[in-house]
Amino acid sequence: MSSHHIVRDDQEPALIIANGAACSQELMGQLLEWSPLVVVLDSAIERVIELGIKVDVLIGDFDRDFDADSYRERQYPIEIVHIADQNSTDLDKAFNYLIKRGIPAANVIWATGKRADHTITNITSIVKYKEELKITMYDDYSRIYTLNKEFKKWYEKDTIISLIPVGEVTNITSTNLLYPLSDESLVIGERTGSSNSVLEDGLVTIQYKNGSLLMMECHD
Repeated sequence: MSSHHIVRDDQEPALIIANGAACSQELMGQLLEWSPLVVVLDSAIERVIELGIKVDVLIGDFDRDFDADSYRERQYPIEIVHIADQNSTDLDKAFNYLIKRGIPAANVIWATGKRADHTITNITSIVKYKEELKITMYDDYSRIYTLNKEFKKWYEKDTIISLIPVGEVTNITSTNLLYPLSDESLVIGERTGSSNSVLEDGLVTIQYKNGSLLMMECHD
């Protein structure tokens, strides 16, 4: 599988491939079709090469035996970015790399599943970059992204929506949800908005005042 790399002056989202559970070939193909830049975390590179994907950037701390020349030969041209910072994850490194390049958005796959600690860290880390990078995380069952303080989107009836706070989120008000919120708070570990759903075909609106709120559009 190779990406088409349709470059639109860095306006289309880059694709970051992490090292969690693989997604479907169909989902990966859809995202590759519109990705001008494919960034792979170093721990996933062999899995990605096996799928025949052309990699543009390989990034990480390379904290194991690593032969850069072999990847340059197999994936030429490829940019290899070594960041020996043990205080940030490889996904953080990829986000910061895109921000420095001035790329405004990123889609992320293979960031969930497998190790639970990696899944939790990867999902919650996207809120750190919400002011600098529009990040959407995908797997075969969910689409995850941060919500602006005022959100409006059309959905079909019964679409599963989960509102997950990172920390505490206050003064949340929603419309057109089966379980509406009216100037209420959500707190991770105490009360979340998991497994809500759209009441009727039409616009869903969500507003809140403080905190970081994740939207998870889910399907079984």
